[in-house]
Amino acid sequence: MSVTLPESVDAWRMVSARRSFEGEVPVVAMKRLGGALAETDGTARYELDFGRDEFGTAYLDVRVQVPLTLTCQRSLETFVLPVTVDSRLGLIRSERDEAALPPNVEPLLVADDSKLSLLDVIEDELLLALPLVPVNPDSTLPEEVTGPTPEEISSERRTDNPFAVLRELKKN
Repeated sequence: MSVTLPESVDAWRMVSARRSFEGEVPVVAMKRLGGALAETDGTARYELDFGRDEFGTAYLDVRVQVPLTLTCQRSLETFVLPVTVDSRLGLIRSERDEAALPPNVEPLLVADDSKLSLLDVIEDELLLALPLVPVNPDSTLPEEVTGPTPEEISSERRTDNPFAVLRELKKN
């Protein structure tokens, strides 16, 4: 088990050695992910395990936990979304190998030189875990956006008669 995350590894050697990596990486180190966030503070806790399943398929198990600061698209305020990733990636050499993967395994195409950037894998999985439209579940729309409720509108209609003005004109 390794605490430090190497810049790149030989994927097939890691599978043969059944290598594992565990540690933390700052969110600010993930530039693509940072572009989708409101703030890049905090750290991501990760566990990466290489191996082969009972069918001989090479895999990489990715487990990441991180609180991410997003901008709510309903209220435009920032909120913290705890994100947990737990996925199995099947390591493949070419796209045609994808069909041989079990149904619950996502493909991860390994380059011809067998080099794999573990930080990129973590970042990709976190990007896929982000909601398409971030909405804070505890948020509500501002009152100026929502306007009056249907009950308020119906009570206003009862008190304000649009024909009252005509009645006054008719009297004059």
